[in-house]
Amino acid sequence: MSVVPVSQLKINDRINEPVFTKRGNLLFDKGLVISQRELDILRAFFIPSVSIDGKGEGVETPAQKSEETEAAVLPVSPLAMEYENLLAFYRKVMFSLRSGGSLPLLELRTRLEVLLQHIDHYHALKFSPRSMNLREYLLHHSILVALTSYQLAKWCGLPPKDWIPVALGGLLHDIGNAKVDENILEKKGTLTQAEQEEIRTHPIHGYQLLKNVAGLNEGIKLSALQHHEREDGSGYPMAVKGEKVHTYAKIIAVADIYHAMTRARPYRKPISPYLGLEQLQAQSFGKLNPSFVQTFIQKMTEFSNGTLVRLSNGQIGAIVFSDRSQPTRPWVNVDGGIVNLTLERGLYIQEVIHYFEP
Repeated sequence: MSVVPVSQLKINDRINEPVFTKRGNLLFDKGLVISQRELDILRAFFIPSVSIDGKGEGVETPAQKSEETEAAVLPVSPLAMEYENLLAFYRKVMFSLRSGGSLPLLELRTRLEVLLQHIDHYHALKFSPRSMNLREYLLHHSILVALTSYQLAKWCGLPPKDWIPVALGGLLHDIGNAKVDENILEKKGTLTQAEQEEIRTHPIHGYQLLKNVAGLNEGIKLSALQHHEREDGSGYPMAVKGEKVHTYAKIIAVADIYHAMTRARPYRKPISPYLGLEQLQAQSFGKLNPSFVQTFIQKMTEFSNGTLVRLSNGQIGAIVFSDRSQPTRPWVNVDGGIVNLTLERGLYIQEVIHYFEP
């Protein structure tokens, strides 16, 4: 064990003792293997030195580097593990539905409930599935919408009895895509008018798949049908509005739009989570329930000062002040200077690197 200045740390050095910020928050735990990302964080928090295994000297062989890299990624959180378990099962469910099979509701709900036991460790701004590929976008999207919808239902004051049904509605909201041509769903280029029309049939297909399933309440079934409906009647497939749209569907719509913008699709790249929140607010005026949108944005940006972020120009800094009237545009300390994002409109937060709960 030896204490070395951060300036002398090397990629693949292993931290021997926990590292704390000057405010006493845990930054890194013992055993972490240093990558470039960790070096950036240590420098941003002005950590002078850390304790590492050995002397941090010598050239490692490729085999040694491989072993250390594997050691760095081996620990899997319960949240990530149960996410992968649900993903694998939902993959089979969608394949079965495409072949005319039935929905295994009890097992699907049970697996979702197991995942939701770890919801306290989920944050939509930070969570990233371990295995994410474009072909399975819709599977991942459904699970992420389920997790986020559960949280939003809770934040918006829905009774606890509704939280899991809302999450199940989020998981099943796009199930109608099982009846849409996969070649259209995975197309990288611009959709033709006919292809767009077929995509827009998925809410009706979803409702048809769910309407006769025993054990599903009407809110879950209507979430599949109405998650693209809008407050002003501009949505589809029925162009209903206001109170005719079920509360579950209104909540799921917020999560659906946010995750659609911030995840890669076959035909476009994702946008920054913070930029996604800004666009959600701008584009949802008159379209989505304003209370649900505001609650979502406020809760999603509820970080303590000291949270480390990467700006859209690549600079790394720590949040030092947040104006709750503009929650996506805090003040960020970058190398001792303040970047006020409420004034620097050309910049935005690209990534939350390390955050502290309030």
